Amino acid sequence: MKPSKKACEMSVKELASYIDQSVLKPEFTQKEIRKYIQEGIDYGCKTVCINPSSLDIARELTKGTETKICVVCDFPFGLSSTRSRILQAEECLKGGDIFEVDIVANYGWLRSGLYEEAEKDIRAVTEVCHKYGAAIKVILETDALTVEQVVKGTEAVINAGADFVKTSTGFYTGGEVKGATPEIIQVMMDTAKGRIKIKGSGCIRTREHFLKLIDMGIDRMGIGYKSTPVVLGLEPK
Repeated sequence: MKPSKKACEMSVKELASYIDQSVLKPEFTQKEIRKYIQEGIDYGCKTVCINPSSLDIARELTKGTETKICVVCDFPFGLSSTRSRILQAEECLKGGDIFEVDIVANYGWLRSGLYEEAEKDIRAVTEVCHKYGAAIKVILETDALTVEQVVKGTEAVINAGADFVKTSTGFYTGGEVKGATPEIIQVMMDTAKGRIKIKGSGCIRTREHFLKLIDMGIDRMGIGYKSTPVVLGLEPK
């Protein structure tokens, strides 16, 4: 939704409330995971976005802080069976302290026009997340899709009852990577018409890009650990 003031007038704390700090690289050591989760907390990010194997560390470090946990599920390809996705989500959620779950839509299905199948799959995982009081964000992987597929994919996510529709995983290798461009965010916003929140992720590395998306009315952004201080204006661009 549109903010009440321009992004350039916001405090660091207000800007950080838009950020899910990404701590997802599979090669991270335990020391690195701890470091980047702690940095996300220190910056005041809304969440730290982590893999399920990092849950114990995230729970330890975020306890007693304002930063919450966002865990990815069936990431980054979204190709497990619906039953497997449900079980994965439930395994993460049963601890009761997960704020949000990010899951990948089967974008091969979206590319195939199987929108009803994708919607049914997303709805099943959404119901599990909501049962545990967690919000769910659904990643379309927009760089793999046409504009028409993004529109129809957004509608499927809305119809499935999800809380957010999201652009990218940050791990797409099937073609050109553009991520959360203002143009694709506008397509998603125009389609959503306020019926669902929008999260942009992928290639948001400059303060200018970050502030522009806030002014457009984006609800959340996934920012890589290296880019968080840059977009917050805490170190030179």
